Amino acid sequence: MQVFSKIMDLTQLYPRIVMALGTFDGVHVGHQSIIRQAVSLAEKIQGISVVFTFSNHPLSVIAPEQAPLQIGDMISKENILTELGVDILVNIPFTKKFAKISPERFLETLQENFAPAYIVVGPNFSFGYRGKGNPRMLVREGHTYGFKAEIAAAVQWQGHTVSSTRIRELLLGGNLDLANEFLGRPFSFGGRVVHGDRRGRLLGFPTANLAIADSRAMLPNGVYAVRVTLQGKGYEGIANIGTNPTFEGCNRRLEVHILDFSGDIYDAALQVQFLKKIRDEQKFPSAEHLVRQLHEDKATARTLFDGYQ
Repeated sequence: MQVFSKIMDLTQLYPRIVMALGTFDGVHVGHQSIIRQAVSLAEKIQGISVVFTFSNHPLSVIAPEQAPLQIGDMISKENILTELGVDILVNIPFTKKFAKISPERFLETLQENFAPAYIVVGPNFSFGYRGKGNPRMLVREGHTYGFKAEIAAAVQWQGHTVSSTRIRELLLGGNLDLANEFLGRPFSFGGRVVHGDRRGRLLGFPTANLAIADSRAMLPNGVYAVRVTLQGKGYEGIANIGTNPTFEGCNRRLEVHILDFSGDIYDAALQVQFLKKIRDEQKFPSAEHLVRQLHEDKATARTLFDGYQ
């Protein structure tokens, strides 16, 4: 998959483009339905599938105090889009200048740079100044700009419409199982390994530490069975979200103990998938009590992994 971080004229290189438009935070099963529809249409007309999205949520510019917590990161988004068969990702920053573009000017920009044959969106998609553009406008004005609009139906799951808003609520509320069903895969968190206090190594449980930004949606504090991707290889592990209350505490962070692994991975990129919660975070009376519990957590996790084979 090719990735572009700015709008470029692709009309000469790719004469038959099908575009999927959206924010696609988390790339949940509803988003996947939209993107699969675009990929299928591109294959049907022997064209190219393009996902057009933003590297930041529009509300982070329009109304920062209302900006939602971010579910996914760019690494996981690119991996998922590649798996879905997307040919090109156009991932541009949403700016104050872009926020002032009228719906008509936005469609002109797409026509000039992509000349799409089809545009695929979800039922709640909006675009242009103050979100005045909507799916009905795409259907109505498509012929003017040379495309046909396809509006993907919302995806329902157990009586609920799948949405990024609902997934954020599920994650913050600790409903990992349902969040994973809405996502269509385990919730993941990625980042670069930062220095910790090295206490885990002294306890026989070395950890890779990831900072948790205030802008990210995250599960409640606790211990989880996780899968870890490091340098292209997959591992099993246990992860703690929290503040390390048994000792003097710390800023909230993610500490990952990778099973059957040793090595210095400081500053390495790590992707962590959350499979199941094992227990809440707790304060232990001593380091010995903590180590004993960690061994139990490790055994519990291995049992859970057997169920995921």
